[in-house]
Amino acid sequence: MLAVITPLMRIIEIPMLALQRLLGINRLAWAFLLPNLILFGLFAFLPVILNVFYATSGSDNVLLQNRPFVGGQNFGQLLDCGNYIDANSCREDKFWRAVWNTVTFVTLQAGFMVGFALLTAVILNGRIRARGFFRSVFFFPVLLSPVVVALIWKWILQREGVLNAFLDWTGLGGINWLVDAQWAFGWSVFISVWAHMGFYTLILLAGLQAIPRDVYEAATMDGASGWRTFRRITLPLLAPTMLVVLVLALIRGVQTFDEIYAFTGGGPGTATTFIIQYIYERGFAGAPRLFGLAAAASLLVAGVLVVLTLAQLWANRRNVDG
Repeated sequence: MLAVITPLMRIIEIPMLALQRLLGINRLAWAFLLPNLILFGLFAFLPVILNVFYATSGSDNVLLQNRPFVGGQNFGQLLDCGNYIDANSCREDKFWRAVWNTVTFVTLQAGFMVGFALLTAVILNGRIRARGFFRSVFFFPVLLSPVVVALIWKWILQREGVLNAFLDWTGLGGINWLVDAQWAFGWSVFISVWAHMGFYTLILLAGLQAIPRDVYEAATMDGASGWRTFRRITLPLLAPTMLVVLVLALIRGVQTFDEIYAFTGGGPGTATTFIIQYIYERGFAGAPRLFGLAAAASLLVAGVLVVLTLAQLWANRRNVDG
C-alpha cells in the first residue's frame, strides 16, 4: 500500500511546490481556503445581499429588474403600530402577533430547555445503572426529523388520538388539545423541548465531565453537602457551557418553524403562528406573494440573531477576562 501512496504523493507535491514558490508560504493558505470561501460566499453572503435588494423593492415580481425600488417602505409597514404591545393597533397585525408568540415561546422554551437539560445532564453524569442506555434514550429524539416528531405528537394529541383514548378509558373525558389556543401553545413548547433537549443535555454533560474530579474530592473532604457542592462548584464551573446552551436554545427557538407548522399549522387562529411562519406565508404561501415584506421581516429576525450572538461573544470574553 505504501508503495502505491508514496509515488502518488510525490506527483501531488510537484504542483504544490510550484504554487508555494509562486504565492509564497504566507499566501499559500489562501489557495486552500479559496474554494470554500467561494462556496460560502455563493450560498451565504449572496443570498443576504439579494435579500436586502428584495426588502427595499416592491411588487410581487421575482426578477429584481421588474421590482421598483421603495426604500424602507416594507420596514415601515412592519413597524407601523399605534401600540406595539397591542397587535390589533398595527398595520401588519399578524406580524406582531407572530412576534409576541415567538417571544413567549422562546422565553418558555429556552427556560425549560436549559433547566431540564441541566437536570438530565447531572443525573446522567452520576453513577446510575444502564447509564449509556439512558443517555441514548434522551438523545434519540434529536435524531428524528422535525416533521416526524410533529406527526407523532399530532397522532397522540388529536381528538381521536392515543391520549384522549386513554382519558376516555379512565373516565376523565377527552380534551380538544389542538383546538384550544392555550393547550396548543403549551404542547408546542413541550414538543420543542422534548425533541431538542437531548442535544443540549449532551453539551452540558460534556461540560460536567470536563470539571476536574479533584475539586469534588476536596469538597467531600471538607464535608460539603451535595447541594452546596452543586451550587458553589458545579454551577460556576459550568456557567460558560450553560451560556452557550442558552444562546443556542434562544436562536433555535427564534428559528422554530417546521415542527410547529406540521403540528398545528399555526393555529388555532394565530395562537401558534411564529415569525418564521409569517415570513414563509408572506413570501411563498400567500397571494399575492409579498417578497419584499417577507425579506424585510427576515432581516429584522437576522438582526435579533446577530444581537444574541454578539451577546454570547461578549459574555464569553468577559468570563475569560475574569
